[in-house]
Amino acid sequence: MFLSVFEIFKIGIGPSSSHTMGPMVAAARFLKSLGAKPTNSAARLTATLHGSLVFTGKGHGTDKAIILGLAGESPELLDPVQVDQIVAQMNAIVLGQRSIRFDPAGDIIFDFGPALVGHANGVVFRLTDIHGDIIARETYFSVGGGFVQTAAEREQAQNEKIEPLKVPYPFESAASMLKMGDDAGLSIVEMKRANEKVLRAELDLNVGLDRIWSVMKTCMDRGLAEQGQLPGGLKVRRRAADVFAKLKSEHGANHIQPHRVMDFLSVYAMAVNEENAAGGRIVTAPTNGAAGVIPAVMRYYIDHCLGAHEHGIHTFLLTAAAIGGIIKHNASISGAE
Repeated sequence: MFLSVFEIFKIGIGPSSSHTMGPMVAAARFLKSLGAKPTNSAARLTATLHGSLVFTGKGHGTDKAIILGLAGESPELLDPVQVDQIVAQMNAIVLGQRSIRFDPAGDIIFDFGPALVGHANGVVFRLTDIHGDIIARETYFSVGGGFVQTAAEREQAQNEKIEPLKVPYPFESAASMLKMGDDAGLSIVEMKRANEKVLRAELDLNVGLDRIWSVMKTCMDRGLAEQGQLPGGLKVRRRAADVFAKLKSEHGANHIQPHRVMDFLSVYAMAVNEENAAGGRIVTAPTNGAAGVIPAVMRYYIDHCLGAHEHGIHTFLLTAAAIGGIIKHNASISGAE
């Protein structure tokens, strides 16, 4: 079993990897799939949301995510600042050399009936002609962490033995990982790095890890500075900036308790979670909902621990990805599931 560090840690936007990033990826995939189909008679494209995507869709911006994906945007490259403008201007979908009118209010359909068989997060895209006859149709499931599968891919993954990528240390459980490490005399990170190098050169691996940490750190910096209310109807006030300012004012004082470490860890995680709730740029770890913990620990290590160095960030990310991959392989990282 092998799951890359760049599959566990994916750059995207908030507030949900399953309900925002996944539907955006699905919409973009469906749009791309139409390139090989005759679409001259196309008159309408619809996206029907099912299951958990319906009940939390508005709060998690699932409808916006569908629009962004159909506009050709991807979670990794999208600038969160541009989201509202892109959504407001979206009134047509480009298919090859032509475009068809798209009305999000009527063409994104919330089906409050039973969830689709296959997964709790389902969306069905349909391209039809002027008579309502289907030109193209595809069902996608958002299975957690920004991962997306078509209905056929989902069935294959559940019913067939898929040949895994051959890597030097193909551990599938914690026990097998530790045994391989003992037998080879290697640490978890050394085995994980060897596995990753099957797919990419070491320089590319290191550059990618640096980018992940850069996005995480930038996200924390924003969250530790921003004030005001989070978007949505609950009128939740941001707290991370005020808590962080208080902690900094007390830092170095003689009366600080040893457990103050938890206050710093908490505020770093809170900053990420508030940015995620605001629809900011985020890194799944392994989902948006759990995105605060990993960067919080790394930030504490870099800013507070004696002898910390940037190489330690690579060690932490690769080790966390090895453990996260075991969890995803044997269980699930989808909250709805």
